[in-house]
Amino acid sequence: MKISAIRQWLSQANAFATEVYNAPYRSAIARAKREEDDLFMLLVFSEVMGVPNPAAYYTLELQPLMLERFHAWHQRMGMEHSPLDGFRCC
Repeated sequence: MKISAIRQWLSQANAFATEVYNAPYRSAIARAKREEDDLFMLLVFSEVMGVPNPAAYYTLELQPLMLERFHAWHQRMGMEHSPLDGFRCC
């Protein structure tokens, strides 16, 4: 009984310490993740937008999975309307 209580307390203490340590860097981590996601979206959709992409063969099958997030991405990149000719999301 005491061992399980100690383990539970240690688990809570570890979660608290992790939260306190990561709190100052949370926005920087979120920004870095967003930039990484934006670069990945550009890689996936670059061939469709006319930018030569040597990895187009490998990223072509990812396009249907990424279309859900495409609208938010192209607006974040500063494009008011979809840059794709055959695809209108706005």
